[in-house]
Amino acid sequence: LSLTCACFVGCGLKTVEERAEAGDAQAQFWLGEMYAYGDGVPQDDKKAAKWFRLAAEQGKAAAQLELGLMYDHGEGVAEDNKEAVKWYRLAAEQGDADAQYQLGWMYNHGEGVSQDYVQSYAWLNLAITNGNATAKLLKDGLPPKMTPEQIARAQELARELDKKINAAK
Repeated sequence: LSLTCACFVGCGLKTVEERAEAGDAQAQFWLGEMYAYGDGVPQDDKKAAKWFRLAAEQGKAAAQLELGLMYDHGEGVAEDNKEAVKWYRLAAEQGDADAQYQLGWMYNHGEGVSQDYVQSYAWLNLAITNGNATAKLLKDGLPPKMTPEQIARAQELARELDKKINAAK
């Protein structure tokens, strides 16, 4: 039994769909997950994107991350790195470590944004602090590409972003 299905025990798909249609962001996210992974319904990226978008527009960070990934990879929507960055940033600013990693990756590679090692370092630093171990591998490759001043700016930016994120919680 998957995590998504476990959430539905006792309420059924029809009830979840009704809750999602009524605007329940958690139910919308669950339906997005179900359609994205074919969990109890036929896999359908377009339907997944629809449900993730509805939940993301209500500020659900996990849905924002998923929608960003869909735009990043062109799954259920047209590939659009700028749109991916938009959704990653919204989730990252809520403290989502995986979105912080994705945003750092985008800055590192200049996808959807101008390449910016200071931004990349800062977001990857936050991702590590918030539990994304993969971010360390990418961050460790940045110092040879940066001046000591850029590293200092990136560390200060990471502290500022962390304060802003924690103040918003």
